[in-house]
Amino acid sequence: MAAKKAKAGAVTAVTAARRVVALLRGVNVGGNKKVPMADLRALAAKLGFCDVATYVQSGNLVGTVDGEVDAVATQLERAIAAKFGFEVPVVVRAGGDFVRDLAACPFAANEPKRVHVGYCRTPVPASLAKDVAVYCKAGERIAVCDGVLWADYAGGVADSKLTSAVLDRAVGGIVTLRNLNSARAIAALLAGSTD
Repeated sequence: MAAKKAKAGAVTAVTAARRVVALLRGVNVGGNKKVPMADLRALAAKLGFCDVATYVQSGNLVGTVDGEVDAVATQLERAIAAKFGFEVPVVVRAGGDFVRDLAACPFAANEPKRVHVGYCRTPVPASLAKDVAVYCKAGERIAVCDGVLWADYAGGVADSKLTSAVLDRAVGGIVTLRNLNSARAIAALLAGSTD
């Protein structure tokens, strides 16, 4: 995919194609907001994504695309709403950044299905761990590394008081979480990217 330039008279902007990870929040959970992954791949291809792949049914999309991550996220959100008839928050992360985030996981030695990485489109406050400490049960920990949220749900996610709603309020935006096993599998789809 070649770089695109703005039309004459517009501010010149060159955007090179790059590998990205698009994370959809709350799809295919409990029979709600059903988004078949084959349809999501086709929709992404229609929007100009190349080399599209998905991981499991929870809205994890990898592809190569032109554009800034926030613009790509907005484009995907609008296309999903138009096709499926409901809104789905989308966070897009450059593939290289996603891989670097995983390498910096502060809880990597812990149980991967209980360690979660969280992304949102608004900045994650550095004070987040302190802000949500009251919700953490014994052993649960929160960290913010380079603007990325990390949660160690030591006792498991199901009974935790550190819910998505709590994190959304604390961050001031929609947070989408993936456990470390899933995040590593998504990173494997990016293998070979140089972004």
